[in-house]
Amino acid sequence: MRDSVTVVPAPSGRVVTLNRVCALACAVGLLGVGLSGAGPEPEGPTAARVIRRFSAPEASQAVAVDSLSFYAIASSAIGKYEKTTGRPDRKWKGDPDGPVTHLNSGVVLRGKLYCAHSNYPHTPMVSSIEVFDTEQMTHLRSMPLPTGLGSATWVDYGDGGWWVTFAHYDGVGGEAGKGSGATRLVRFTNDWRQDKAWSYPPAVIARWGGMSSSGGTLDGRHVFYTTGHDAPEIYLLKVPRTGHELVLEGIVPVESEGQGIAVDRIEHVLYSIQRRTKEVLVSILSSSPR
Repeated sequence: MRDSVTVVPAPSGRVVTLNRVCALACAVGLLGVGLSGAGPEPEGPTAARVIRRFSAPEASQAVAVDSLSFYAIASSAIGKYEKTTGRPDRKWKGDPDGPVTHLNSGVVLRGKLYCAHSNYPHTPMVSSIEVFDTEQMTHLRSMPLPTGLGSATWVDYGDGGWWVTFAHYDGVGGEAGKGSGATRLVRFTNDWRQDKAWSYPPAVIARWGGMSSSGGTLDGRHVFYTTGHDAPEIYLLKVPRTGHELVLEGIVPVESEGQGIAVDRIEHVLYSIQRRTKEVLVSILSSSPR
């Protein structure tokens, strides 16, 4: 239902090489099914290999991708770029005094870019989903999210519902009596009714350094690829069968330092940003066989 595909982790937190994932997916006719009967598992993930770099002045918050373009996201600007060459196409830029002040991660669905948005670093926290037309790069509408949950940092759609992480922080932008451990992944129904919520595991929270989860994307088996704010790594998290704490399946080292990520269904590669250099990175995730 989406233009970008998630990277598929194997059981036990190990990461299957992307090309192998595609072959397995073709064999069963569905990307994202359980792979427990697909043969020997690889030993574990290696660092992602960057295969392309594109300069993008807006690459400070996140990147989204569809079949032809990628979208570099800043707090109040979005640049659309041709995917194979990095050639700039169109841009949306918010009014300095307008309501869009802190965009976060986004996902492209049926020609629309859905971005998590918050009033960070102000409190009390207020969040929304901002929707953009990807053809004309125009702002279509704002969808307010429930108050009291936190700052929306990433949004995705899958398994018949919307998934949004609401961040909390230990320092700037945090609310009294709450820290980064109060961050929650919340599932909403198709019509945006709040359904369920999960906390992040302490081992992941400890690696955020007082910040929170800045990016995430879902595969077909309830496994999320998520990032923190600064660390050069991706956390593989799974929704548990019971309980309300996400399960850490593995950690994948990458070059990019946190922020919003996306995956490309066409090329089966990972898109991320390097905010200190204002670059969009395109990487292949691989694993070493036994």
